[in-house]
Amino acid sequence: LLKTHAPCVSIFVLMLILGKIFFSSGCDPGLLLDWDFPGSDIKTLFSPDAEHCQHLCTQEASCLFWAFIGPYCMVDNRHYHCFLKATPSGKPEKQNPKQGTTAGYSLKSCNPLPTPSLSKVYEDVDFPGADYRALFTADYQACQKACTEDPFCQFFTFINGKFSDTTIRYKCHLKYSWSVARTPAVTAVADRISGFSRELQIIPSYQTECQQTLFPNINFPGSDIEVHQAGSPELCQVLCSAHPKCTYFSFVSNEFKCYLKNNPNTMAPKDGIGITSGLPSRSCPLRNGHVKMYEGVDFPNSDIRYFSLNVAESCENACTSDPNCQFYSFITTSRLCYLKRVITMPAPPKVMNLANVVSGFSLRNYFL
Repeated sequence: LLKTHAPCVSIFVLMLILGKIFFSSGCDPGLLLDWDFPGSDIKTLFSPDAEHCQHLCTQEASCLFWAFIGPYCMVDNRHYHCFLKATPSGKPEKQNPKQGTTAGYSLKSCNPLPTPSLSKVYEDVDFPGADYRALFTADYQACQKACTEDPFCQFFTFINGKFSDTTIRYKCHLKYSWSVARTPAVTAVADRISGFSRELQIIPSYQTECQQTLFPNINFPGSDIEVHQAGSPELCQVLCSAHPKCTYFSFVSNEFKCYLKNNPNTMAPKDGIGITSGLPSRSCPLRNGHVKMYEGVDFPNSDIRYFSLNVAESCENACTSDPNCQFYSFITTSRLCYLKRVITMPAPPKVMNLANVVSGFSLRNYFL
């Protein structure tokens, strides 16, 4: 009898061992269907499905677990909402069944880090907003192809031949979200050295020909479309280069503020002490072997972890070797290295049901 059941016992023990190894690593990719982690919200975004929500949580620095309300939830009308969550213990304070809701955990601890798959398309789903270009295509496949071939396009919505308004049938809307790692805050702190991972897809170029597109002590007033924090004029130039509507920019050095501007008709320079203006560097190479460190500059918040190191160069190396890290700050007095990241995967500003449209993502799938 013992011999008969020995293989079953061995398999059971092996499953326990593998399960222990899997969960002790902190990697839990499972989706908990019809389940909720109520409360503990740190941020609310829109997602077309639970898998996309899980990857948003993975890329959000402080997110540990999440909940997604699907389109067929009958007990909560906040459809397509993705709730990113965290607690000091790292575990949900509450759990309960909830029809139409999916919950799960961040994938930050998984090794290797899972790559989101954005090949799925969503019928009768609209991604409203974030449009920068429109064209007419024969079908949604051609629309997705146009999005994939356009370097600015992150996602799209296609209006099919059955849409109620006959004048906009077959219209393909190309849409944009930030794929560049933007520092949410930048401050001047004497004992800080900050910088970026050398693995970023887009980093500032310091080649001479690209520097010619920067104009020190010049302001281009007006025509602002967005304002962001940036550590230098070169970083501001990267943001302008990555935005499809940015025609030029102005960077205010004492505030670390980057003003992106859109005016394809005129560009009127004025004297501006401490302001550097410039043009997008889309014709310049944005990746080379040198990544600048910013001394006396802090990139606060967005921490994924920290530890002791001796020098800032080691902090940069640690960020570069960590697939989660996009940028870092090193404290020279305490010798602490803080690794940081923000969300850069395509994320529609809103998701909603709409008959006879198809939405989806670019198939390039490059982001860090």
